[in-house]
Amino acid sequence: MPFNIAFIVTALLVFASPAMSAKITAFAGAGCTGKITSVNNNAAAGQCVFFTEGGSAKSFGYSGVPHKISFFESGGAHDRCSNGAFLTLGAGSGCGTAPAGFNVESVFLS
Repeated sequence: MPFNIAFIVTALLVFASPAMSAKITAFAGAGCTGKITSVNNNAAAGQCVFFTEGGSAKSFGYSGVPHKISFFESGGAHDRCSNGAFLTLGAGSGCGTAPAGFNVESVFLS
C-alpha cells in the first residue's frame, strides 16, 4: 500500500510540473510580432524574468501564467522588475507591448 501512495503522489507531481511553469517569449516587434529574441520555457510564479547584459524587446508573449504577469520598461530604475510595472495582465496567455519609445527588459510572474 505505501508503494501505491508514493507512486500516485509521484505521478501527480510529474504531471503537475508543466502546469507550474510558464513560457515567456520576447519579440522584436510590437504585438508579439517580428523576430523572436529570447524564450524562457520554465518561468515560475514569484520569478523575475529578465534579459542579461542589457537586452530588451518590444513585446513579450506568455502562456501558462498562474495569476498575473507584470511588464517593466527597459533602462535604469525599472530593470529587473524594479520600481513599478507599466502593465499588468491576468492569468493564462497573452501579449504585452511596451509603450511608444520604450522596450521591455523584464517581466514578473505571480
